[in-house]
Amino acid sequence: MSLVALTTGFFTVLGLIVAIGAQNAYLLRLGTTSPTRVVTSVVVFCAASDTVLYLVGVAGIGAVASLAPWVLVTFQLLAVGFLVVYGAMALRRATRSEALVVASTSTSPSFWAALGTIAAFTWLNPHVYLDTTVMIGSLAQRFGEDKWVFALGACLGSWIWFFALGFGARLLRPVLAKPWTWRILDGVIALIMFVIATGLVVELLRG
Repeated sequence: MSLVALTTGFFTVLGLIVAIGAQNAYLLRLGTTSPTRVVTSVVVFCAASDTVLYLVGVAGIGAVASLAPWVLVTFQLLAVGFLVVYGAMALRRATRSEALVVASTSTSPSFWAALGTIAAFTWLNPHVYLDTTVMIGSLAQRFGEDKWVFALGACLGSWIWFFALGFGARLLRPVLAKPWTWRILDGVIALIMFVIATGLVVELLRG
């Protein structure tokens, strides 16, 4: 097993999903107001959805690339552009005093209401398909036979993040409400994105 492929997949996913957004904010709120059954279901749904999208991306783009290699090069060039832009956005956020604000509430949504809401945040967001299926699928191909190790790292990143956010919500909420926390996280995210983009460019130049 390639440790480089595993860790690259892991940190790439964390760089993509550890950001201020509706899905994370909603999951954080559920973690502080909902029973364990609801939180567990939502966390598993989020992580399982990402896993499906990652595997489809790795398999789908791999199959296309085997028939038309130029398609993979095109996807990888798009991935470089996306990583640079995403890194620049994270770097820009790091200079601002934003925080993850979660509306306080004394009531918890029902099981099906919570699952329906998180499903909408997950599957109706057009960016999720770029971040998961296209991005992860394209980056995985650079590792050749170890592309599934990269995918494993990506899946681990999602499962660990969602479980940490959902079940650590009560502990994490005060910290995530601090602007400096997100400045540090966004700074690290920017660094990860730029490093991965640079590595991908080097691979493309080597041909």
